Amino acid sequence: MRFLRALACGLALLSSVASGQTPPQAQPTATPAAAADELAGLWKAKKRFGPDARGPLIIQKDGAAYTAEMAGRRVPVRMDRGELTFDLPDNQGTFRGKLEAKNILGHWFRPATPVNGAGNTSPVAASLLLLKTDGPNRWRGEVQPPQDDWTFYLLVRKRPDGSLSALLRNPEFDYGTQRRVDRLIREANGLKLMGKWRGQEMAVGVGSYDPETQVITLNIPNRGGSYDFTRDGDDSDFYPRGKNPARYLYHPPLSLDDGWPTATLEEADIDRPAMERFVQKLIQMPMDSMDAPQIHAVLIARHGRLVLEEYFHGEHRDKLHMTRSAAKSVTAIVVGAAMQAGAPLKLSSPVYQVMNGGRFPADLDPRKRSMTLEHLLTMSSGYFCDDTNEEAPGNEEKMWEQTEEPDFYRYVLKVPLATPPGENAVYCSTSPNLALGMVGRATGEFPIYSFDRLVGGPMKINRYAWLLDRASNPYGGGGVLFLPRDFLKFGQLMLNDGMWEGRRILSRDFAARASAPLYHLRGIYYGYLWWGEDYPYKNRTVRAVRATGAGGQHITVIPELDLVIAVFAGNYSSSAQREAHQFVPQIILPAVRERGDDKNAPVIEREYKSPYGPSKDGSRVVPPK
Repeated sequence: MRFLRALACGLALLSSVASGQTPPQAQPTATPAAAADELAGLWKAKKRFGPDARGPLIIQKDGAAYTAEMAGRRVPVRMDRGELTFDLPDNQGTFRGKLEAKNILGHWFRPATPVNGAGNTSPVAASLLLLKTDGPNRWRGEVQPPQDDWTFYLLVRKRPDGSLSALLRNPEFDYGTQRRVDRLIREANGLKLMGKWRGQEMAVGVGSYDPETQVITLNIPNRGGSYDFTRDGDDSDFYPRGKNPARYLYHPPLSLDDGWPTATLEEADIDRPAMERFVQKLIQMPMDSMDAPQIHAVLIARHGRLVLEEYFHGEHRDKLHMTRSAAKSVTAIVVGAAMQAGAPLKLSSPVYQVMNGGRFPADLDPRKRSMTLEHLLTMSSGYFCDDTNEEAPGNEEKMWEQTEEPDFYRYVLKVPLATPPGENAVYCSTSPNLALGMVGRATGEFPIYSFDRLVGGPMKINRYAWLLDRASNPYGGGGVLFLPRDFLKFGQLMLNDGMWEGRRILSRDFAARASAPLYHLRGIYYGYLWWGEDYPYKNRTVRAVRATGAGGQHITVIPELDLVIAVFAGNYSSSAQREAHQFVPQIILPAVRERGDDKNAPVIEREYKSPYGPSKDGSRVVPPK
């Protein structure tokens, strides 16, 4: 899923950065050794790219006409088949919504920025926007799209030979690791930041150093242009909690009106000293290597109550976090919720019939007629779409890179089959995306409306940013930003067999099937866009169900222990992302007690080697007789 990793902040296309020539500079006045000392240390650059259109939005009705006022603009609102839409001038944003009872349930479609869908004329992400009644025929809401920040930390060190090593860290995308930045070349006051891309050495950034202002300026093409780096201090978010963190002491999570009751670790029978050692380990983790684990958050809920909530590297509970392919598991929940609510959709519904308005297209490949919604949810559609195969026309990277077909639903429907549907499973992001498209066709509404009404609303999830294709369809293959406490709720929903606060969101059968071992995929089990794995626990194994995304995003559900864990991280281009997964079986599970356990017994961390990755076996799981 190389290209989805490149979509951390939207639809920006990857392109190689050409090596630049250092402009002529004045001759250095210091010796090479002194020049190296002058640049050694930690530097930071940060730029904000908007979007600028934000703030109060008021929609008014005068007779049969609607108007919208926002950001100093007054624009007409279109009404078409019960949906209200308007566009701000100069591609500043788009609104879509519909009247529901007294309010308007809608979405704000945010435009591209230089680091988020650069070059796109279509919106790149959608966020919930609820406008509440503010008088007769008047509705008011607040437009607050996620801010596009782009941050670089540059750690420069002098090598024994006097040259400069460089570590470039980028928490939004992990760009420095992707480009394998490893050294900084200084010629007079000209600079080149060197790395590798697909085996070729290249200049990732070219610029200069101003000794008078002590500013490093680097131009980083396709990532926002010119950045000014200034020295960063010991309290920098480059470190988990500063360079010299204080000793960690546990505090229970705050109780908020977000659907999460809270409790202490002791009340949840989780060993507090062991968890304090774990968090202390995270905040003291060395950050001086390219592949150092970048853990952003750890949350734990047991017996339905949130008992641990810790953030690192400047992340916090009110900041949306990228979930990458872990959002595929949310697509399964949207599908199941639509079915539970009575949408004309079944697991056996034929894909091409639903997507074609109830009739199969003429001259359709007979094998495609047998493809069902369930095949999409298990990634056993048969499409030639393996994300690990660069030759596959349905490969996610190819789909995002092509420009001929902006509608990804139409794109994948044209992809040829590699095998008959249901025969085997391959990791294919276009399959869950098409499953979300089936929800839209079956319900006759924008699929995120279904999420809001059937999932987000009942579960108090009212902030997110949902990635869009170039036809403004919500992308179901991953890339949704959620608040960490909200994302943890999806794990609790699965643990509760599809229930949330007494309301049934998913049928019990769908929740069970979603987490069941239906296919072998990448060496472990796969259900309906949820992974399954066995973890060692004491003298036995326990079943774990997971949502997993690149960078180290994980929700882990362990029904036998009534436990849900979420780990968020930023190693989008590094093998260190797997370490975020290892924390659960190695450190957290040994600290979880069962009734009758000796509370004075020492907690012993255990070795665990995940089978994730080595196998591409996509065979169906045969249940025992």
